[in-house]
Amino acid sequence: MIAEKLAKKLKEISIAEFFEKNKHILGYSNPAKALVTCVKEAVDNALDATEDAGILPDVMVRIAKIDRSVCRVIVEDNGPGIVRHQIPKIFGKLLYGSRFHSIKQTRGQQGLGISSAVLYAQLTTGKPAVVISKTSPKEKACKMEIMIDTRRNEPEVISESLIEWHRPHGTRVELEIVGSYVRERRQSVYEYLRQTSIVNPHAKITFIEPDGTIHEFERVSNELPKIPKEIKPHPHGIELGTLLAMLKTTRASNLKRFLKDEFVRIGDKIADEIIAKAGFSGREHPRSLGREQALRLLNAFKEVQLLPPPTDCLSPIGADLIMKSLMKEFKAEFVYAITRKPKVYSGHPFLVEVGIAYGGSIKNDKVEILRFANKIPLLYQQGGCALTKAVESVNWKAYGLQQSKNELPNAPAVILIHLASTNIPYISESKEAIAGIPEIFDEVKLALQEVGRKLKEYIDRKQKLQKKKKKEEVLLKIIPLLARKVCEVLDKEPVDAERIVARIMGKVHFERVVDGDRIKLRIANYSKAKRSFKVYEMCEGEVEVNAKVIQSSTYSTIVWNVELMPDEEIELEYKCKRIINRKPIVEGLGEEMVSGADVSTF
Repeated sequence: MIAEKLAKKLKEISIAEFFEKNKHILGYSNPAKALVTCVKEAVDNALDATEDAGILPDVMVRIAKIDRSVCRVIVEDNGPGIVRHQIPKIFGKLLYGSRFHSIKQTRGQQGLGISSAVLYAQLTTGKPAVVISKTSPKEKACKMEIMIDTRRNEPEVISESLIEWHRPHGTRVELEIVGSYVRERRQSVYEYLRQTSIVNPHAKITFIEPDGTIHEFERVSNELPKIPKEIKPHPHGIELGTLLAMLKTTRASNLKRFLKDEFVRIGDKIADEIIAKAGFSGREHPRSLGREQALRLLNAFKEVQLLPPPTDCLSPIGADLIMKSLMKEFKAEFVYAITRKPKVYSGHPFLVEVGIAYGGSIKNDKVEILRFANKIPLLYQQGGCALTKAVESVNWKAYGLQQSKNELPNAPAVILIHLASTNIPYISESKEAIAGIPEIFDEVKLALQEVGRKLKEYIDRKQKLQKKKKKEEVLLKIIPLLARKVCEVLDKEPVDAERIVARIMGKVHFERVVDGDRIKLRIANYSKAKRSFKVYEMCEGEVEVNAKVIQSSTYSTIVWNVELMPDEEIELEYKCKRIINRKPIVEGLGEEMVSGADVSTF
């Protein structure tokens, strides 16, 4: 019979066999993208391992060209290492990991990452992955060559040995793959590592290109991020099938105990309310409940007011560190960042962080977007990502930027968006873009509008200062001419034109009068507000002054703490052999507020 013949052709395939024929699903669709994906999976593992062990990450990435189409990828870290018996399964078995069932913010979750890179190397070059792991400085490192038996989705250890290795502990992964190395494009290994360093400010990453060029992305913080805590499922995020599975596998002896033990935010009072609404007594054994009873329980979840899940399962970067990273990388004239309060979608906690860098060394015409999910850069599918669409949906004209409708604004700026969640809603297994979840989209838009308002304040202030500066430049051309003519007509001594301009412009004016070794420093506050600042004078040799003096091997620095009310003027006196600085140096006032002195910070 035809049915029997067709039945004989049916057979089970392993997950490894499936991805062997569908490697594009995991991000290995072309040689250039495959190289980025292999590096990404190994670096993500390295960062997770070091952070979990409380170690500041020090990651080395090296790419070498074997021939025109084959690259060797090496990723090395200073993490805790991997115990010997776990190495084969971690690198040689797909869907093997510790995070799939845990509810907390993590980079990886499915257990597909590094093992998929091993599978790709095996498929394209036939070479095994070489793994070196060391867990203690007192022991030798374990070196293994690993391949995957795709029919059984099981690891094959080709060779194993103990070797000397320079690191006291850590892991080294070496893969030979068909890959294409590109440098001058957004989707590249360099760009991935650059963005990774921005969003992981506590990590040091060293990258060695095929031509030997070394790039060092230094850490800007020596503080490890908060380790997220694992939480239990929230009742509002549970589906019927998941609830049935939980009922069958729980160790709870009755329904009330099941609700309290297996879910977050359910105590005695809430458990009793759910049980009553579902029409149970609470003494039922969970395993005795079928589909209809589980559905009643699920409907009761929806009718009960519950607190949102706890947010200690998330680990934000923090606004301060985002600003430090953006300033370090882009050297912008304006940087601002915010971390929004955590929210919930479908029972999953999430939070949004947004940073913006504007001007300075940023020269691009259109705004550059840096997208991150759980501290992982998203390099591909920018146009199809909800984070990009949120940026396009904001009316940036209201914040001082040029923009065509539903497009990215035109400005020398970089916008960083980080989504942290216990369950990132990617649009595919390759984890390249975020799905359009309404709650997430709305939070991102609100965060963008908040940083937009700060940018608008800065742009307005900058334009105001530019107008003020032009006015001052005109006055500095006219006032000296007028003053000289008036003094000539009235037969008066010449006046200080700079002081007159300072009074008109509402500045703090500094005037130094030198009489041999005696110096007088006159300071007048012509602004409409109280001003507090420090004044510095650097002198050669010994000084005589009623103020703080900082001595060095070559000169002495006098420091005055000054506080002036509007229209108040003071005179500071001191004696010294020679003044080193051309003008008095002031700290605590903006450049636009100072006349006759140099603005600096010590």
